[in-house]
Amino acid sequence: MCHAQSFRPAYGKGVVMDPQRNAAMTAHRAANSDWLENLARVGFIALGVLHVLIGWLALQLAWFGGGKSADQSGAFSSVKELPGGQVLLWILGIGLFALALWQAAEVFRWARGLSAGGDARKKAISHVVKSVAKVVIYISLGILAIRTASGTAQSSSQQQKQATQGIFGMTGGRFLVGLAGLIVVAVGLYHVYKGWTKKFLEGIDVSEASPSQRKAITRLGQVGYPAKGVALAILGGLLVWAAITYDPDKASGLDGALRTVLDVPFGKILLTLVAIGLVAFGVFCFFRARYPERT
Repeated sequence: MCHAQSFRPAYGKGVVMDPQRNAAMTAHRAANSDWLENLARVGFIALGVLHVLIGWLALQLAWFGGGKSADQSGAFSSVKELPGGQVLLWILGIGLFALALWQAAEVFRWARGLSAGGDARKKAISHVVKSVAKVVIYISLGILAIRTASGTAQSSSQQQKQATQGIFGMTGGRFLVGLAGLIVVAVGLYHVYKGWTKKFLEGIDVSEASPSQRKAITRLGQVGYPAKGVALAILGGLLVWAAITYDPDKASGLDGALRTVLDVPFGKILLTLVAIGLVAFGVFCFFRARYPERT
């Protein structure tokens, strides 16, 4: 009678384990662990809250002017003013840090493919670059949320101006600012592309969603991704203009980008459409928290 064998790694018996493979497997298990996935859900909710509030602030800017900055710092400041706002900001910050950790696990998971060839390597490079960028963004947003809760945060626009000025002081800093601007423009255009082609559906598992929910998720993504893409493209354009003019004040952040929309012909209508799109993107993030991507 045959007995099923248990295949276990034969440590100490001459079997050489692949450290890269072990790291990838560990990262994969971490990325799919229940506790990290649940924390990442909080992070997606935090992203949703952030974008809904920025959209609301952009609407106020379009129709009433003034008010808080229509950017991340203005959104977090609005949360702080709510009853229990400081606690909410800490929860949002922790969620964003968890989302960064989840993306870091994705970096290790895809890093194994860097040694492959052909299309597999290109795909791995693409995922690693995007995941690293998201890690940086989520950590930055998490820090901003915590600093806002503790009352030590600067406005996002001011931070960007200071960062741009610091880069200008480096060798080749003007080139770096311009390059960063072009990258942000490219990311913005990619968001528009994702919205147009519905490519965003690859990042959310809607197999358990109802038909009406699937339709809503699709429409929200089709509206939200292009709107966010337009805002990012203008933001990147301002960075490029700052590099061309050698003026850090031109790098005025997301608030400056939205105010730029307001200054063009029919700017109030255009800014209203962008604001509605940002709210739609925020609601899409809520659905993404409910139906995360399965890897």
